[in-house]
Amino acid sequence: MDIFRIIAERKISEAMEQGEFSCLPGRGKPLVLSDDAWVPADLRIAYRILKNAGHIPPELEIRNEIISLRDLIERLDDDGERMKKLRTLNFKIIQLEMMRKRPLGLKNNPAYEYRVMDRMLSS
Repeated sequence: MDIFRIIAERKISEAMEQGEFSCLPGRGKPLVLSDDAWVPADLRIAYRILKNAGHIPPELEIRNEIISLRDLIERLDDDGERMKKLRTLNFKIIQLEMMRKRPLGLKNNPAYEYRVMDRMLSS
């Protein structure tokens, strides 16, 4: 545990012992969390419209495709077909990373990570 987490846990425990959380509004009731709390504020209206129309955000759609492709690749026996699906999987992962505006993470694509590591070690 890092030092900040230890300090935070200690402060929370002290506040609980002193009864500082006993008079909070909504105490004992379930939290009402909005479904779109994870969506950036500028996209919430568009995502809500998509949701009401029975669609999911593009990022989730691609993520679901990635999960399906990984499952399919594990079950394929034909090496040629597996390579085609691996290329598609790599493309989908890169596409998702670009949508998220984050650098490509090799941890999300272990097959590609192993190839990169093999190439680096053989050089």
